[in-house]
Amino acid sequence: MNITILAIGKLKEKYWREAVAEYSKRLGAYCKLKIIELKESPLPANPSKADEEAVKRAEGRELLDKIAKGDYVITLEIKGKGLSSEKLAAKIDALGLEGKSSIVFVIGGSLGLSEEVSKRADFALSFSAMTFPHQMMRVILLEQIYRSFKIIRKEAYHK
Repeated sequence: MNITILAIGKLKEKYWREAVAEYSKRLGAYCKLKIIELKESPLPANPSKADEEAVKRAEGRELLDKIAKGDYVITLEIKGKGLSSEKLAAKIDALGLEGKSSIVFVIGGSLGLSEEVSKRADFALSFSAMTFPHQMMRVILLEQIYRSFKIIRKEAYHK
C-alpha cells in the first residue's frame, strides 16, 4: 500500500523531525510512505477574512495539484468523523481489500483547509474537537497509521 502525507509547512523543530523519521522508519515494513511538505502561503500582519481565505485557497491549489485522480483522500479536519484506533485500522484494511492502493492524508496549514480540498476528500477524519499544531498532527497521524498496521497484522504494540 502507498501512503502519502501531504502537509502544509516544514517541520522546524528537531524533535518533530526525529519523531517523523522514527515512525517513517517503522512504517517501512508495512507500506511505501511518502511525505510531501508544501510551502505555507504568506499571510500579512493583521490579515482580513479575505486575506485568510486567499491563503487557504492558494494552499488548497498546491495540495490539489499533488493528488492524483485515483488517490483515496483522507483530510484531517476538526469537523470530520472521529474514529478509534481500531476503526481507523479497519478503514485502512478495508481500503486495501477494495483495491485502493494509494491513500493520501492531507494536513492543512494553520488556517485549515480550503473548501475545494474538503470537497475532494473521500473521508474527513477528526482526531479531536481541539485544535493542534499541524506539526504535531503529522507525528500523531504517523503514529496512528503505524498503530493501524500493527492492529491489522495482530501484532503487539497498540495496547
